[in-house]
Amino acid sequence: MPALTTTSDGFLLHGEPFRIISGALHYFRVHPGLWSDRLRKARLMGLNTVETYIPWNHHQPDPEGPLVLDGFLDLPRFLRLAQDEGLRVLLRPGPFICAEWDGGGLPDWLTSDPDIRLRTGDPRFTGAVDRYLDLLLPALRPHLAAAGGPVIAVQVENEYGAYGDDSAYLKHLADAFRSRGVEELLFTCDQADPGHLAAGTLPGVLAATTFGSRVEQSLAQLREHRPEGPLFCAEFWIGWFDHWGGPHHVRDAADAAADLDRLLCAGASVNIYMFHGGTNFGFTNGANHKHAYTPTITSYDYDAALTESGDPGPKYHAFREVIARHSAVPDGPLPAPAPKLPPTEVELGDRAALMPLAGPPVSADVPLTMDALGQRTGYALYRTTLPVGGDGLLHFAGGVGDRALVLVDGAPAGVLERERHDETLPVRVPRPGVTLEVLVENMGGVNYGPRIGAPKGLLGPVSFNGTALRGWDCHPLPLDDLDAVPFAPASDAPVTEPAFHRGTFEVRTPADAFLSLPGWSKGQAWVNGFHLGRYWHRGPQRTLYVPAPVLRPGSNELVLLELHGTTATRALLTGTPDLGPENTW
Repeated sequence: MPALTTTSDGFLLHGEPFRIISGALHYFRVHPGLWSDRLRKARLMGLNTVETYIPWNHHQPDPEGPLVLDGFLDLPRFLRLAQDEGLRVLLRPGPFICAEWDGGGLPDWLTSDPDIRLRTGDPRFTGAVDRYLDLLLPALRPHLAAAGGPVIAVQVENEYGAYGDDSAYLKHLADAFRSRGVEELLFTCDQADPGHLAAGTLPGVLAATTFGSRVEQSLAQLREHRPEGPLFCAEFWIGWFDHWGGPHHVRDAADAAADLDRLLCAGASVNIYMFHGGTNFGFTNGANHKHAYTPTITSYDYDAALTESGDPGPKYHAFREVIARHSAVPDGPLPAPAPKLPPTEVELGDRAALMPLAGPPVSADVPLTMDALGQRTGYALYRTTLPVGGDGLLHFAGGVGDRALVLVDGAPAGVLERERHDETLPVRVPRPGVTLEVLVENMGGVNYGPRIGAPKGLLGPVSFNGTALRGWDCHPLPLDDLDAVPFAPASDAPVTEPAFHRGTFEVRTPADAFLSLPGWSKGQAWVNGFHLGRYWHRGPQRTLYVPAPVLRPGSNELVLLELHGTTATRALLTGTPDLGPENTW
């Protein structure tokens, strides 16, 4: 018998009544050196459980290679730490996770095949899922409750009713877990909508729902769908994520706490989404694409109970008071904000141009997508020559994926964005035979809906005044090795092309910090080789989180890749985050 079982209206854990009071905490969005801190703060708020997704695309980047289970992806260690803290765990392995994560967690080697029908019973898809589970579950079985571990429940798919209605596919997944030794409770989760619940649930599998408000109506909808069984909100949305160019979403703490109280007064179990959001470090952020493509920012603060840097926010204290009315909470002092680095200015005196770092090209008659180049993150550089001079119109058939910086004869000529459905750009060509360069940035893979796997790079032929441009050199630029960048002292000449900038700074005692970049436009940032992620003056966020474990006593290094010209030479490490103008919902 599994450790967690259901009754007509609740749960039993080892035969005793148990209410799940959980919070979402994604190990892959938190520096591993801070996992223990975040788990301790979860317990102190009154949670008895934590929930996490599992990003398939990062654990299995190569379909033929071994599973990655170290560093940020050391899930077994995270599970051990949760158990050491006395917390149970809800696992949500997907295969699709959404999570505002690049590609919704589906591997690019899978989504780049246009013939595979994702999230269906297509044997090419289920076969890949089965091979993944063959690797994943042996590593997880020691941490399942049946083996004395903390994992008490495992999710089957994720909000599937919003995507499809292939019940045979869902059953295949449930059977795949069972046949590989998962005895624990299985559950599905779908939005509190009759159609979603009908399409996304399975007989014999616990049905949970997701919502952020209208508690009574949402629970009633779940009860109408399942007359018996526990009421469980598997995602109680207490904040929201942000897109570049939009506001920073926040939710009033008292309002969220009142809805949490309504949930618990109804006898329901809950998973707070998010207890702690963390950060989309590196190139890991996702994107939405409904009417337009909208990429997610680097911060995943989510206006959660713990801030992006792990400090208790207003919701932390408000939620603890609510939980204390329904369940025992730990005694003792509550966590205080972590120390912050004192203001530290960084002079970036070294420089290296980006374009000369492009590796050997792949030659093609027309531009190749990033998929065809074997690259899904980072940048791709495309080069050809313009056969005639004069004013004219560049036409990019099919647009770009996702943002293209166009240079003519080495000079910036303009930008095209998938977000604006751009396909044309007026340019002035000084003379025949000059070089056309197009630097394309993957801004994040779509993580929700039918456009998952949409290609990146240049998406079709390019023409100038109606004449097709041929003979392209296509260069992948993954930016995964900064050691190869040939930095030299910067001159006083203004920078007009994409370039790396480097500086050093001293730290006495490492502590959390926030990187502020006034005067810089758009690019990437690294500290001591750790990829903090993307910055952009478009906002909303104005600072990037620098976790304390990334810093070291003594000399530290900051590297920026700035895509646009700048006269700035300095950056600032500060103790205060700035996530932009707020929009309260």
